[in-house]
Amino acid sequence: MMRGGPNVPEGSPHVTIYERKGCHLCDVALLQLRALQQTLPFHIDRVNIEGDDDLERRYMLEIPVIDVAGAVVTQGQINLNAVRDAVINARLGRTLGQELSE
Repeated sequence: MMRGGPNVPEGSPHVTIYERKGCHLCDVALLQLRALQQTLPFHIDRVNIEGDDDLERRYMLEIPVIDVAGAVVTQGQINLNAVRDAVINARLGRTLGQELSE
């Protein structure tokens, strides 16, 4: 797994992109995530599904698959608005959870 995103604050949500080499849609999705990351801080975790039988079985026909904080948000042609909303909700949930536990 590769992580991306310099200067991302600790505690920011994790966005995982399940991808494989040579996938044009995956390359486009990664560029979109990096552009969104410029205005909305989050970590990007890249997972190559090739060679992992379970991940290939689950995602080969749907890649790229975008998971935000443990939940699949979009796949194939990426819905960046859905990713943005999920990241904002993950950030708010973390903030509210921190406030409630203090």
